[in-house]
Order: sequence, then structure tokens, then C-alpha cells
Amino acid sequence: MQKALDFIQKYPFFLLTTHDGADADGIGAELLLRNILEKIGKTVKIIHDSPVPERFRFMLASQNPIEVWDREKHSEFARESAFIMLDTSDEYNIGKIAEEALPHAKGVLIIDHHELNPLSKLDGYVDPAAASTSEMVLQIGSHFKVSPDKEAASAAFAGIVYDTGSFAYTKTSESTFLAAAKLINAGARPYDTYQALYESSSAGALLLQKQVLSTLSFHAGGRLAVQILRKEDLSSTGANFEDAENFINLPLRSREILVSLLIKENEEGLVRCSLRSKGQVNVSKIAQSFNGGGHATAAGFKSKFGIEETLKQVLNMVELTLSKL
Repeated sequence: MQKALDFIQKYPFFLLTTHDGADADGIGAELLLRNILEKIGKTVKIIHDSPVPERFRFMLASQNPIEVWDREKHSEFARESAFIMLDTSDEYNIGKIAEEALPHAKGVLIIDHHELNPLSKLDGYVDPAAASTSEMVLQIGSHFKVSPDKEAASAAFAGIVYDTGSFAYTKTSESTFLAAAKLINAGARPYDTYQALYESSSAGALLLQKQVLSTLSFHAGGRLAVQILRKEDLSSTGANFEDAENFINLPLRSREILVSLLIKENEEGLVRCSLRSKGQVNVSKIAQSFNGGGHATAAGFKSKFGIEETLKQVLNMVELTLSKL
């Protein structure tokens, strides 16, 4: 953590960002860190490559919003600022900001709990044992003796809940629960968070789940489950691409399934692959071979191929890994 503390002390202006297609932990960590930095006298902007996904907009306050990168509007501030990338160690996963702003930054720091991408040239506060980036940022706040306000605490709590699978994933630890307790004391409300994350989907999202689940197939002797989402499914159900975020976890409810694979095509035809494991297979290593990354039990990557070719390549690699167990 000392690298992060020294970095924060060194600079007056900060630009915070996270991976494109931001999730609750990236957003929660950003909002919490902005709250901390502003309380110690820093000037801060949070800027993303694309708008916050609809399902996570409940985390945003009406004032001091998260902005979308605009070269003309933000370039001057970017040149004056140090960059902090949260919940990603991959500078190639933050969109146009990587090319148009990152090279001009006063300094760059990563704060992340994923396994470090071996291709990344950046450094920072990286703790793969941590359950969430929001939890790591809360530790930074404790060092500066800063308590978050209610909005920041609520956002960070949502980040922890999301990235721990409601405190069920393997990295959940005593420190995770202690962090959650601190955020509750600062104003986070667990039921409100659960309702916003898991009980606020549209009817279209349910129809999309039905459609994607109908593609379910089993491989590697029934130990690998595969689902496919095509862009036509989005238009036919009226759902958003982000509505499929948790579909990857459904097959893992079966005791026989060790790995779940979801190939997703967005509205523009771009393909992503999500992988989940119960622990016997390190899916982060598989994702890294496709220039992606993540955790040992949860990872993903963007694919330059179509659905069929992506599925063929990943299927071969996962089946080979499972054959060695």
C-alpha cells in the first residue's frame, strides 16, 4: 500500500478511471477514492471511456458525476493530473483514455485486486488476495484517517457485495466483513444495496436469461458448461447487454460443473468471453492467453474473432486444462 500512499501525497490533481464497461467494484472504488482524496485537499475527476452501465447508475450521486472522456473538454485537466486506474491492471482496457490521455499524465498508479497482467508495464498497489478493490481503497482512507460520507460508503459497499458474490466467493475474508461493517457504520444499507443489484432487472432481462439459458450445452464429460448470447437476442427481448452479466454463474449451481463459459456478442457485434470456475481451474491464466485477465475463479477477455471461432479456441483450451485434473 505504501506506493499508493506516496503517490497520493505527491500530486495535487487526480484523474480516476476504471476498465471500460465499468462494474460495481470499479465504480465503488472510484467514488470512495474521490471522497477520500477530496477530504485531504486534492482535486479529482472520475472519467470513463463510456457511460456507466444502466444497472449500476443507482450508485451515482446527482452531483459530482462520473464523466465520459471528451478529448477537447478533458485534455488540459489530464495533462495536469496524475492517473489512478482502479480495478484493472491493463492500460489497454480503459478505452481511448489510454491513447489520448495516459501518455501525458504526471504519473500513473494501479489499484487493483486482479492478478497482474504480465504484459502491463504499469505498477502500483496490487493485491490479488483482496476480495475487492473497494476494500483496498477503504484501507487507504483509514491510513489518512478519513471516514467516507454516506454516498461513497454506499457505493463502496455495493462494490464489495458485487465482487464477492454477496460475501460467498473464495477471497472473502475477515477483513472483507470488517470493511463492510465500517461502510455500514458510515451509512450503507445492505438491503437497499441487494435490491438495487439483484431485484431491479427489467422483464426484458428475464426474457434474455431464458433465451441464453436455452443455448446451454455441456462439454468435457459434463464438467464444462457453455452459453451463448447473440446480438439478435438483445433486440428480440429488448434487454441491455449488461443484463447478461450474471448469467455466467447459473451453471455453477450444478455440482458437476467445474467451469462455466459465456460467449457474448454486444449490439455492435463485438464479442466478449466470460469464464467462471469453482477453483480447480485457474481461468485467469486462460483469459490472459487471449490478452484478458481477472481472478483465478472469474475472468474474461475481448475477442477479435466471431462467436464460433472464439468458442472453438476457448473450448479447446478449457477442455485441455480439465483433462489434466
